[in-house]
Amino acid sequence: MDQKTITLNKGEYVFCSIKDINDINMIDIVSSFKESEGYSIIISKEEAIKNSLHFYFVSAWITLEINSSLDSIGLTSAFSKELTEAGISCNVLAGYHHDHIFVPYHKKAKAMKILGDLFTSKK
Repeated sequence: MDQKTITLNKGEYVFCSIKDINDINMIDIVSSFKESEGYSIIISKEEAIKNSLHFYFVSAWITLEINSSLDSIGLTSAFSKELTEAGISCNVLAGYHHDHIFVPYHKKAKAMKILGDLFTSKK
């Protein structure tokens, strides 16, 4: 993987919990997951504020633009280990086509460097 396949998406993203998914315009939701307490959603900080949502974990959204199998072993553990060793928490979502990582917004540059170094060294 080369550096250009690691994309830092623009903006700040937050995690929210809502009872009714229909309260939010679906086009504004980056991701959602149904839990027993309601729906966990990831949404831009701007949209969360506009919708008066309580939010947690202001993050940067990094996309690993590689086609990895949903049952592949090793990719998540490799980058999460490197980020953990650097003191960077990460929340990982596996999409159908790509993996998405949410890291603390103020640590986005450091995370991008670590990921770039990790994946360019794997060539």
